[in-house]
Amino acid sequence: MSRSASSTIAMPGLSEAEAQARLANEGFNELPRSRRRTPLRIAIEVLREPMLALLLGGGSVYLLLGHLQEALILLAFATLSVGITIVQEARTERVLEALRDLTSPRALVIRDGERKRIAGREVVRGDTVVLGEGDRVPADILLIQSRDIQTDESLLTGESVPVRKVAARDGDLPAECRPGGDDLPFAFSGSLVVRGSGIGEVLATGPLSQIGAIGQSLSTMETEAPRLQRQTKRLVGIFALVGGAVSVLAVVLYGLLRGGWLDAVLAGIALGMSMLPEEFPMVLTIFMAMGAWRISQARVLTRRAAAIETLGSATVLCTDKTGTLTENRMTIAEMRTPDGKLLRLNNSNKEMPAAFGELVEIGVLASAEIPFDPMERAFHKLAQERLAKRADSADWKLARAYGLGPELLAMSNAWRLSADDSDCLIAAKGSPEAIAALCRLPPGRVASLKDVVDAMATEGLRVLGVARSSHAGDQLPDKQTGFEFEFMGLVGLADPLRAEVPNAVSNCRSAGIRVIMITGDYPATARAIAREAGLDFNDVVTGEELKAQDDAALSARVKTATVFARILPEQKLAIVRALKANGEIVAMTGDGVNDAPSLKAANIGIAMGGRGTDVAREASSIVLLDDDFGSIVKAIRLGRRIYDNLRKAMGFILAVHVPIAGLALLPLLFGLPILFGPIHIAFLEMVIDPVCSLVFEAETEEDDTMRRAPRHPEAALFSRSLIAWSVVQGLLAFALVAGIFLVALHWGMPENEIRALTFFSLVLTIVGLIFVNRTFSESLLVALVRPNRSLAFVVVVVAAALGGTLAWPLASGLFQFGPLHLDDLAVTLAAGLAVLVCLEVLKHFWRDGLKA
Repeated sequence: MSRSASSTIAMPGLSEAEAQARLANEGFNELPRSRRRTPLRIAIEVLREPMLALLLGGGSVYLLLGHLQEALILLAFATLSVGITIVQEARTERVLEALRDLTSPRALVIRDGERKRIAGREVVRGDTVVLGEGDRVPADILLIQSRDIQTDESLLTGESVPVRKVAARDGDLPAECRPGGDDLPFAFSGSLVVRGSGIGEVLATGPLSQIGAIGQSLSTMETEAPRLQRQTKRLVGIFALVGGAVSVLAVVLYGLLRGGWLDAVLAGIALGMSMLPEEFPMVLTIFMAMGAWRISQARVLTRRAAAIETLGSATVLCTDKTGTLTENRMTIAEMRTPDGKLLRLNNSNKEMPAAFGELVEIGVLASAEIPFDPMERAFHKLAQERLAKRADSADWKLARAYGLGPELLAMSNAWRLSADDSDCLIAAKGSPEAIAALCRLPPGRVASLKDVVDAMATEGLRVLGVARSSHAGDQLPDKQTGFEFEFMGLVGLADPLRAEVPNAVSNCRSAGIRVIMITGDYPATARAIAREAGLDFNDVVTGEELKAQDDAALSARVKTATVFARILPEQKLAIVRALKANGEIVAMTGDGVNDAPSLKAANIGIAMGGRGTDVAREASSIVLLDDDFGSIVKAIRLGRRIYDNLRKAMGFILAVHVPIAGLALLPLLFGLPILFGPIHIAFLEMVIDPVCSLVFEAETEEDDTMRRAPRHPEAALFSRSLIAWSVVQGLLAFALVAGIFLVALHWGMPENEIRALTFFSLVLTIVGLIFVNRTFSESLLVALVRPNRSLAFVVVVVAAALGGTLAWPLASGLFQFGPLHLDDLAVTLAAGLAVLVCLEVLKHFWRDGLKA
């Protein structure tokens, strides 16, 4: 009375070579989406930028003045600015394109006889697709196998009621392939499997699918964090208004007091360029896109870039046990029969005693034919290894499946030997309590059974009960409680803890993040795993306890509880809401359809990429591609690093614009020789842009990144402390460089030499500001030993460019630089070092306020 363990029909599917050939010929399985930003399109967008307009305006004025060389060099700077922006934006586009590939819904296909999970966009016509509950159908398919499968096709039909699907019969296919209607063998791209499982062959992909025919399109990933975008736009707008007003005033004053209106316009353009922090939006976009890419390298997909910002604010991390804390490699480690016999499985005992063999067979029959659940896979695997040669194996036909529900944590399958046979074998498995209830065991037997289960669970085993029944007649009961079950025994399954989990939990604790384990497993098993993982807990809260608590009691309970067991998916949502009501910023993991509400309710929803359903992924902001708890901690670490570096870059931009604007405004206010024209400001922009987008973005994390308390979620990117620190840096740099300028004037140096001396001093102080802003929490010595190839590259390029403006007569003529002697160069170097040393001393008093 057993069924062949290898019940799944052998399906080789397409070969990998054939699939790749079809992919090349027919294109990706995706629908038309918004046009990709090509370099030409990016260039057109850049031409609208105000900074470029100022550069072109300055070049036009130089032409009117008859200064052809200055006009050409300014045009060259404008071209270089456009080129740098195009390269940076194109790089960002490539990163986003790679991220879009990752965000494509996943599909489980059979190729070369093996199951493999691929991006949905790589599914091709003819592929064999395996569908399970909670999956999005990746393409239009013809069902070859169907086990009680129902799909939600509301995306196509507008009808929210799920429709039944059946397997296709040879030579008996409907004439019309259309969505809607029960008992059809077709499943359509974009629809959701809400029940059952099946296998199908892909008929149409991409634009040729039903969803493609009605012009639907895939949603694309957000590329910017809205809150940060609003902050930076508002700040740039303020600077633009102030800078514009000051520039116009400067032009009027210059023209009235000095005459020469074209020179006045040049001075006004230079002042406007110096006061416009146009780098803010570019830096934000690049940091968010590159940040998402860096996190994806840690096997974590950021579906919504705003999650990068929120990661640094997480105070509570709710995680499930199986597959996240553990390896999700369930194996049957121990079995017990009702008469007290015990069998511990290992590689040495290959023989399976008859009593335990029957227990395994019933467990297989109580599982899905196409197993997805790790525990069901463990039953199938053990049966294949130990029971494959049994002589009495037979092919059973599934008559009816009774699913697991919140009121009864057990599932049953009713089998017949043939379609004509009215006698059924019913196999059930589930929680020991549910199986005991199905078998109607007396209280004394239930109590002794509970003691055995507790002993097994204390060893970290997940315990399932197994039962069987028989039924005569064609009419089956509506519920599995309608059968007379016989208790067959207990099965203990082991799932080892991931090696990196204890260290990851310790890192969370030091970062001020409380780790809460929420599992559907038995309390004793949860306690054993929690102890092994290093979680701080006093007791285990069960789902039964939560049922009896109101919202106020639950909110109080979650303040201290860290281990929850026997929790239903809807109770996860209640826990998340209670934590949020307490002011916590909650990160929550989940994988099932029923987890979607809690993932969406959490501040950071984290879906499993391997075993998770597409519905869970769509409700989440982050997807773990390897289902590993350690990856969550890596993502939090990287999220904090990205946000830290973004603040450093923004603070640096603000600080640098203070001396640039001051030196452009100083001569206008006091009637001194004009130092800088648009050509000089444009050169400085060539330094600032790559420093922000390359150096600070690539900066390694602070040593105390995971020793800080979580950042407040409403904390402004530009905190008062950061603004004050940036202004202090800028004022100190301005005072030092302006002092050099005024002293040189007092000594009667030629104007061209003064300009060169002041400009070199300014550039070297900017380099000093780079080193100061590399770290907010450590000293300069610590920062110097940190590797940053981008910094070394930028410093070398800046030094070479400065040297070229002096050594190359054409360049020195264009910049109107006079010769600098060794003592002059020593002064410029001293200026950079003085700024560096003074700010390093001052930073000690700002350190606490600067930490995010």
